[in-house]
Amino acid sequence: MDSTLAPIVLFTYNRPRHTKATLDALKGNLLAKESVLYIYQDGLKDTATKEQKDSALEVSAYLQDFIASNEKEKYFKHITFTQRERNFGLADSIIDGVTSVINKHGAIIVLEDDIVVSPVFLDYMNTALKHYKDQPKVWSIAGWGYPIATQGLGDCYFWRIPHCWGWASWSDRWQYFSRDVSLAEFTQADIHYINCDGAADYFSHFTLNHKGKLKTWAIFNYLASYKRNALTLCPSLSYIHQIGFDGSGVHCGDNGNIFNTSSINTKFPITFPKEVIESTLALDRIRAFELAHKITIQKRVKRKLAKISTTIQAKLAHIIARRGGAAYKLPVITYANVSHRYDESKAA
Repeated sequence: MDSTLAPIVLFTYNRPRHTKATLDALKGNLLAKESVLYIYQDGLKDTATKEQKDSALEVSAYLQDFIASNEKEKYFKHITFTQRERNFGLADSIIDGVTSVINKHGAIIVLEDDIVVSPVFLDYMNTALKHYKDQPKVWSIAGWGYPIATQGLGDCYFWRIPHCWGWASWSDRWQYFSRDVSLAEFTQADIHYINCDGAADYFSHFTLNHKGKLKTWAIFNYLASYKRNALTLCPSLSYIHQIGFDGSGVHCGDNGNIFNTSSINTKFPITFPKEVIESTLALDRIRAFELAHKITIQKRVKRKLAKISTTIQAKLAHIIARRGGAAYKLPVITYANVSHRYDESKAA
């Protein structure tokens, strides 16, 4: 990495409101004016509806206006805008864009179009990138942190998972990223560790990718980090707020707001941990959070599915009764009947 600030890469698609909120917050950082910004907008899916096409066009028009305005206002040092000619999908778009920019600059700060950042987000990211540049055991810098009690954690801590809600890393770490990973490479002990010592189910993101039922990228970054015994720096209080929990995102469901902190971190300068070792205190609190909310979400899904099942049963019975036929009893929809909705974006 050279002596200048790390470039910022923003990935967008067809969410104009989210994109605007993300850029408004980002340009509010004092270091924005000295930073280079790369923006990637994915191409339309072949199955895109008219509404989706209109939204993508609105994003494109907004970005063009924003870039033109930047020539006068200088929100950023320079903006490079890439519009995909076809739909890459989120995973491939991120892999391609990150690889291109990080190989050119040596380091990178990455955002998606639903990440609203703190006014000191760029200060935190750039300072941490410079601080840990020559320490390969530090895999990445996370802008997001679990909404756990912060007492005793300091300003930030290390732990095992490289988060993907506002993150940064270096080319000499990213070079090991690969989706060509075999199930045979992992023992039960490996999987237990990857799954936060049994509190979560992150490894299933990998198995679903392996089976072709999911196409994501962040789990593979986690696996690469794990293989090299590396850790990620996380803020005790999050420097970002995720605004994509409104059904608009690919991997963000409506239960996700539990992962947002009640307030956003505006503290800087900060003190970094003295040693690159995983915080057992943070790990214990994160495990407790995961276990508690896994049960909460499952109960919520079960109640929702039961309500849907009851409603369908009642409507069908009413229709059949009007036609003079015997009512057919629908099978009850349960949580176990439905494929789990994996939300990789919350952690891995």
